[in-house]
Amino acid sequence: MLAIERQRRILDLLHATGSLRTTETAETLGVTHETVRKDFELLEKRGELIRIHGGASRPEKIRGDLPFTERQAVQREAKQAIARLAAGRIQANETIFLDASSTVLTLTEFLPDLPLTILTNALNVLTALSDRPNLDLMCTGGLFDTKSRSFIGLTAEKSLQRYNIHRAFLSGSGLHPERGVSESNARQAAFKERVISYSEDVVFMADHTKLGRKASFFFAETTALSCLVTDKEADSSFIAELESKGVEVRVEA
Repeated sequence: MLAIERQRRILDLLHATGSLRTTETAETLGVTHETVRKDFELLEKRGELIRIHGGASRPEKIRGDLPFTERQAVQREAKQAIARLAAGRIQANETIFLDASSTVLTLTEFLPDLPLTILTNALNVLTALSDRPNLDLMCTGGLFDTKSRSFIGLTAEKSLQRYNIHRAFLSGSGLHPERGVSESNARQAAFKERVISYSEDVVFMADHTKLGRKASFFFAETTALSCLVTDKEADSSFIAELESKGVEVRVEA
């Protein structure tokens, strides 16, 4: 197989799955790991993928342009496993913050049957939980962003100071062990930074494709996180590095 054909095949696989592992890609294409790594490097230089620990992911600009319903479908099984695991952290009568990400929206499917106060800036979260009688639903208000279907801006940020947030569940575009947590949108990053400042426990929910990545706007250092919840494809060396910084890491079995 010519290099150009192999790289086209890699991009086809990436478009279909959202992320690739180096080992699995090498086996699929019948080439060495080193060949795949070199292809990943070349394709990253061309802006067609982003290398992550142990593999590659679609560029954030491509994923970010997807409609919200399509973003929900990306890494769907991993998101469900992460949400199921994260839900076990919740206790009765807590005030829980849920952000507007598709990963955290999946958590609404696994919320325990407990009395809780749910604070959110996400219209989709409010809709998903509207028929739960044991929940007190609170919305930040603010400027409505149609792309993320969420409320952002100064009004949304100021509303947070009224609450004692026991546990915040957040996601983002990337988590880098040295630089921290980042977003591709500046307003979302600013809002999440404020959420963290009012939260006692910060749970970051991210599938393996986001680990090791850096998006445009950083909103928290790694040490600001209480816990990372991720899927079984997460790189073990990345997990070890995060744990060495005092961050608890929970991985689906």
